[in-house]
Amino acid sequence: MRKTPNKRAQSVKAKQRANITFRMNILFFSIFLLFTLLILRLGYLQIVKGEDYKLKLERTEEVAVNTSVPRGRIFDSEGRILVDNEPQRAITYTKMQTTKSDEMYEIAKKLSKLIQKNPKAITKSDLQDFWLWKNKEKALELVSAEERKKIETDENLSTKEKNIEANRLTRSRIPEEELHSFTQEEMQVIAIYREMVAGYALSPQIIKGGEVANKEIKPGEISEEVTVEEFARVSERLSDLKGVNTTTDWRRVYTSPLAILGTASLPKEGIPKERLDYFLSRGYSRNDRVGKSYIEQQYEEVLQGKKSIVKNITDGKGRVIDTQTVDEGKPGKDLVLTMDSEVQIAQEEILEKELLRLKQIPGTKYLDRAFFIMMNPYTGEVLSLVGKQVVNDPVTGKPKVRDYAFGSFTTAYEVGSTVKPGTLLTGYREKAIEIGEKFVDEPIRIKGSAPKSSVFNRSGRILLSDSEAIERSSNVFMFKTAYSIAGRVYQPNQGINFGIDAFQKMRNGYAQLGLGVRTGIDLPGEVTGVEGGLEMGKLLDLAIGQYDTYTPLQLAQYAATLANGGSRIQPHVVKEIREPSTDGEQLGGVVKEFTPNVLNTIDNTTAEIEHIRSAMQLVYYGSKGSAHTAFGSSQFNGAGKTGTAQSFYRDVEKGRTFSTVNLTHIGFAPFDNPEIAYALVIPSASLESNYKSSFATPIARELVDEYFKIQQKNEALKENDSTATPTIKPAFTNDKIDEEETQTK
Repeated sequence: MRKTPNKRAQSVKAKQRANITFRMNILFFSIFLLFTLLILRLGYLQIVKGEDYKLKLERTEEVAVNTSVPRGRIFDSEGRILVDNEPQRAITYTKMQTTKSDEMYEIAKKLSKLIQKNPKAITKSDLQDFWLWKNKEKALELVSAEERKKIETDENLSTKEKNIEANRLTRSRIPEEELHSFTQEEMQVIAIYREMVAGYALSPQIIKGGEVANKEIKPGEISEEVTVEEFARVSERLSDLKGVNTTTDWRRVYTSPLAILGTASLPKEGIPKERLDYFLSRGYSRNDRVGKSYIEQQYEEVLQGKKSIVKNITDGKGRVIDTQTVDEGKPGKDLVLTMDSEVQIAQEEILEKELLRLKQIPGTKYLDRAFFIMMNPYTGEVLSLVGKQVVNDPVTGKPKVRDYAFGSFTTAYEVGSTVKPGTLLTGYREKAIEIGEKFVDEPIRIKGSAPKSSVFNRSGRILLSDSEAIERSSNVFMFKTAYSIAGRVYQPNQGINFGIDAFQKMRNGYAQLGLGVRTGIDLPGEVTGVEGGLEMGKLLDLAIGQYDTYTPLQLAQYAATLANGGSRIQPHVVKEIREPSTDGEQLGGVVKEFTPNVLNTIDNTTAEIEHIRSAMQLVYYGSKGSAHTAFGSSQFNGAGKTGTAQSFYRDVEKGRTFSTVNLTHIGFAPFDNPEIAYALVIPSASLESNYKSSFATPIARELVDEYFKIQQKNEALKENDSTATPTIKPAFTNDKIDEEETQTK
């Protein structure tokens, strides 16, 4: 009998096969889905986030290294070198991220047999470091187990603070006599090691070199510079000195004591602490040299240059096993200044000579400085920036003169009658007076106050025009102009109630010309001076320059604004930025040329401005001009204004304030097409009780004459010079000031 198949069994098997097929389908679909997600993810990482990860990788592997790229050089307007770089031998050490102190000490021991390092900079902490390295087991015994446990169980301390406390306790117990028992050879190791550890990972640290050049070495002394023999010995053994290299370092050398050139930090300084965050945020390394003051600081990003980039090849544990240069780097760009060294030095010598001469005159006890600034009134180029100050030499105790050019824009003084052209221009603009206006010059009598008068007319009545008021320097004409600006008419023996608007009008007028506002010079640290306030009676003093204070540079910009017909030009000391020279003979190509920048134009008509300019010409050539004696014979056909201001000097030693006199002078020349505008300021020139006459004006004449004499000579030479390409010329003097000496400027 034939057996019938079990239908139930077949059904179960069918279901099992169907279930397996379903599961396989789900599995294959899941695998497909996962692969799809993986491909999408890889695509996202590759296409969308690829660039970000690439940048992160580069940040990990490509490190900017301080390879002592030369800073840009600084030249005067004629191509003469003012700040140079001199190469010198250097031995450096570059530690890796994984470098241990034991390795560094071993390298220091090897180096100590090849070079000598002056141990004078070694500190107690350095000695302790070496003792702890040398006496590891002995160091553990200095702190007991109980003391360590007490520190470790202190819940008020973080892990870092616990380590610091344990280290502090250990160091405090190192026997003092053992710190002074190291041999000379060991002291050499310590001196080298302290330099090695001062550096940062992947950034070369100078072990020896970059110090004072050409210093005379006495018998028994150790040279701060790398000797030829040391350089050769280390070079021959570099394969045995991991991280050590012999290279060329650069020393900054100045051929001029001009303080506004500024200073750069030394190799051993790196970035000054107060500006560390600023520079680190801009990609600098901690031991980079940076500009610390004035031009070196202002143009840091131009002068710094581009550091070389190296790519660090690491192994699986992150240790650097090789480096590859990605970018060789580039020296900093050069600066060409607006100043001619010959003119600058000649005018410095004149001002220094006169300052010392004036110090011999009775009543000049508080005279200690003088300034002279000269600008091109159309371009804003600063043609000379002279400042001199008498100080006591700390070594000899005798007075000496130092460069104080930066005082021309960082200090401010009452400037006296040189503001009077600005007072009249303000009067014209406010419709308080008109061109050709006449006032009676007479003593001004204000109720409750002493009479105020002009120097040339203490008691009489003289009818003067506005031009004659400038020529003769009438105080009273300016007083009555101030009355008119305030909407008042002078009445003898009456009180004053001007209102604060008059002060604002006057100060706005002066500001348009450049007084009481920043000039915009391309140097750091400029001040604006001090506003005297709103005391009613002081409006008259403000009108004659005896209330608010102004910087000598502001006075020069003011003179330039008058000279060019009313445009306030921003002054600048840098004329051009150039690429580094490729042959050492010709200046590099121009990267940027600084063009005139008009900050504002004054709100006066051309007729009003020309009227004031003509009045200033009378100051020099009018029969009653206040500068006629000194400038009347000049051939350059200039115009100017003299100034005398009462000021006060606080004598700290005596605890008293003395009344002194500030002397000032402004001018421009030639009259029709001014080539120069200038200002001379001599603060506290004399005690008021000893003041006889202004000696600033003859000095101004001598300074201006010197400029034109040099220009005339140079013009004659240029006619015979067919050279079209700017060439590098030697410094005007043979002076050389090493970068360490400049730190005292």
